[in-house]
Amino acid sequence: MNEEEQENPMVEASAETSPAVDLGAVSLIIEALLLASDGALSMDQLVRFVGSEFNLGKRELREALALVDSRFSGTASELKEVASGWRVQVRPEYAEWVARLWQEKPPKYSRALLETLALIVYRQPITRGEIEDVRGVAVSSNILRTLSERGWIRELGHKDVPGRPALFGTTSQFLDDFNLRTLDQLPALPDVKDLEQLEAALAKLGAGAGATALPRPGEEEADSDEESDTGSDGDESPADVVLH
Repeated sequence: MNEEEQENPMVEASAETSPAVDLGAVSLIIEALLLASDGALSMDQLVRFVGSEFNLGKRELREALALVDSRFSGTASELKEVASGWRVQVRPEYAEWVARLWQEKPPKYSRALLETLALIVYRQPITRGEIEDVRGVAVSSNILRTLSERGWIRELGHKDVPGRPALFGTTSQFLDDFNLRTLDQLPALPDVKDLEQLEAALAKLGAGAGATALPRPGEEEADSDEESDTGSDGDESPADVVLH
């Protein structure tokens, strides 16, 4: 006890009896932020928006998030942690119903694009030439552009070989769209060596994403790198319906 506390014991008593922060009320604030946000909110954002106001650390904020999660129990909505943070979304079993709000049909990606995506997902970092070695055909620039514009892949750097080809890998947007926090949550696959394994990988990825825009293998409209990479030019419904 310092000199001030010795002289004034009420200082210590006041500190001990000061009211604790109501995490229930904090959780309601966090829920409101999640519903109003355009995307997932990271822990750093929650600390900045809420924690700093109530002098709460990450542990307390996680407790408040658990309260938010418990309130959604038994409802059509859920609190989901993805790579970018936390978001409130419609549970996958109801996504098909909510998708009826959008008249446009989501694009159906070509088999060539899906095979390219699966190779990047499971063998990243990977070069265009390495993708072509596995698939046995040239990779269309349209495919890489489509995947890049979708926000699913990006250049990670260049391989230290003659020509220094670009190395491709997935993005946090890919993880978000497929309900993943990290790549460690990808469906297990020993090694992608042939197209049959690629189809198995795509089926697993599609199942993990809920109401994803990816069709099951065999449902795609185009099957050539030279054909259109998507079956529709209209707006696509999201892989998981996020509530705002």
